[in-house]
Amino acid sequence: SLRPGRVPSTSRFLNPCVVALVVVAVVMILAVTIALLIYFLGFDQKSYFYHSSFQILSVEYNDQLNSPGTQEYRTLSERIESMVTKAFKESNLRNQFIRAHVVKLRRGGSGVIADVVMKFRFARNNNGASMKSRIESVLHQMLNNSGNLDISPQYSHTSITDQDAADIFTKECGARSDLITLSDERIIGGSKAEEGDWPWQVSLQLHNVHHCGGTLISNTWILTAAHCFRSYSDPYQWTVTFGLSTRFPKQKISVRTILVHKNYNPETRENDIALVQLNQGVTFTKNIHKVCLPAPTQYILPGSTAYVTGWGSQIYGGNTVPDLEQAKVYIISNNVCNAPASYNGAVLPGMLCAGLPDGGADACQGDSGGPLVQEDSRRLWFLVGIVSWGYQCGKADKPGVYTRVTAYRDWIAQQTGI
Repeated sequence: SLRPGRVPSTSRFLNPCVVALVVVAVVMILAVTIALLIYFLGFDQKSYFYHSSFQILSVEYNDQLNSPGTQEYRTLSERIESMVTKAFKESNLRNQFIRAHVVKLRRGGSGVIADVVMKFRFARNNNGASMKSRIESVLHQMLNNSGNLDISPQYSHTSITDQDAADIFTKECGARSDLITLSDERIIGGSKAEEGDWPWQVSLQLHNVHHCGGTLISNTWILTAAHCFRSYSDPYQWTVTFGLSTRFPKQKISVRTILVHKNYNPETRENDIALVQLNQGVTFTKNIHKVCLPAPTQYILPGSTAYVTGWGSQIYGGNTVPDLEQAKVYIISNNVCNAPASYNGAVLPGMLCAGLPDGGADACQGDSGGPLVQEDSRRLWFLVGIVSWGYQCGKADKPGVYTRVTAYRDWIAQQTGI
């Protein structure tokens, strides 16, 4: 028999390596089990979207609230978004609340109705009805303390699906996929565009071959450059494709009308702007919808970031590419752009320059007519330029020159009603 306190040696039976392996395996199984428990208890979360319509009695509706491009629209929307955000951040739903976004301001009596989409993240096992009542309770409290925004206590409030939220955003202008999901990620990197990054970009195809870019400004109208139609102005020769790839488009529609600005001057490149009307309305989706148009008074700040996109060649004289490319550029003032070493006075007031000081990022052949866009403070994208001309591509002191959209805002409205 064994003496008390004496432990028999196991070294004859188990190799130390085997013991180590068993210990590691046990630790790993424990770690995985704990991780799964933590995930299912805390991190297995589901997004919930809510749609509320508030009537604001203290603000009188006016035409400036028709368009998200005006300062009035932006200011009122930001006030409402801040109020909703503050209410939830100071409530017991602070950890569940993600974002609020005003998707539309519309007339309601003499006041304004604001349609707001909110995103929350709850543990998957949470009861939807109890979440809804908790959200409503915070909103009810907010309405009682709405400060100088007098909001009617009567409001509609519904839980909506992810698809409903996407549908609401795609009916409005300027939302990229990151805004449609109300996510906090907004990374634009590399030269290749991803699906849904630039949903307003279209390819104008001559005899089914990509010829120019264009931008969706409604479900039937496309804004582009006049010089695209110098040699070919018959609408029946043109089709428009939608989606990232010109080879495998998501939708394809024929052209009804081409409206070239009547004062377009090929020599000076002045008024290089045209409208294309589609034969039928394009079906808007999360990845195909319109950009926002700026207000005529919108100031385009020199030094601010913009993005140009298209299927143009990547080097001067090269071939167009089948998949959409993007380039980050900076707005350059017309004064700097007109310097003797640059364009020496050729950049007219209806034009806009954008590029990099040392060159490198630029539009090129095949990008003509395509969009130059900027993001506003509410993460909506606005069309500020139309690819027009430039000396070669990506040269230092020779940035891209664009048609300045704000200068033609009234012309666009006259032609299209938009």
